[in-house]
Amino acid sequence: MNNFSNKVAIVTGGSSGIGKEVAKRLVDAGAAVVIGGRDPAKLLDAGREIDPSGKRVRMLAGDIAEPASAQALVALAVEDFGGLDILVSNAGVFNPKPFLDVSPQEYDWFLDTILKGKFFMAQAAAKAMLTRGGGAIVQTGSLWAIQAIGATPSAAYSAANAGVHALTRNLAIELAGSKIRINTVAPAVVETPVYGTFMTAEEVKAVLPTFNAFHPLGRNGQPSDVAKAILFLASDEAAWITGTVLPVDGGVTAGRN
Repeated sequence: MNNFSNKVAIVTGGSSGIGKEVAKRLVDAGAAVVIGGRDPAKLLDAGREIDPSGKRVRMLAGDIAEPASAQALVALAVEDFGGLDILVSNAGVFNPKPFLDVSPQEYDWFLDTILKGKFFMAQAAAKAMLTRGGGAIVQTGSLWAIQAIGATPSAAYSAANAGVHALTRNLAIELAGSKIRINTVAPAVVETPVYGTFMTAEEVKAVLPTFNAFHPLGRNGQPSDVAKAILFLASDEAAWITGTVLPVDGGVTAGRN
């Protein structure tokens, strides 16, 4: 079990799915956590679930595409918990759509939320980590940035996440001297509420099981599958790992049956 006592973490996209699972596990392992998301009501519910006492969790609503949101999350962590040690930059959006149909507005939505959001979140976090003598950043990237999947056309989403993967390597080199590590997980299909943002509940129920066989290990991922990998990369167990993109994908990048 990773020990995060006396650590302070920010988790973006922390009100559901992978982010909420990560925040819960961090608090259970002794950390204080600030969670960010767009929906204040969802954040409030998640905060109660993550730490019913309310002592070691804070919530802040905002759009991560705005660099001011990143700065506000860091300011809250410093103000309420005394600093920042860990950033889990997990907020993202997904909505498969054929390349020829993508509007400039949709393109901006993907790039601003996924890439610009993680860029300025990492920048704000790293500045705070410098005063602590180091820290760890873990981002959520995507299998779709490594392979194209015909069943889920997502050129803008994939390009944005490829930027996140490149950011990982560049920041690893730039921040290594400051003892700030940065790594990224690249999940395949994980059963989170994101699919409910572009499908009805009935569609999700019908469509998600059809992806089980896409993974050589025979099943879709669960938030806990990805959360465990994120916690490892955020922990001192991974002290000699930086600049990596770790597929957490049930074997998809290895090849096909």
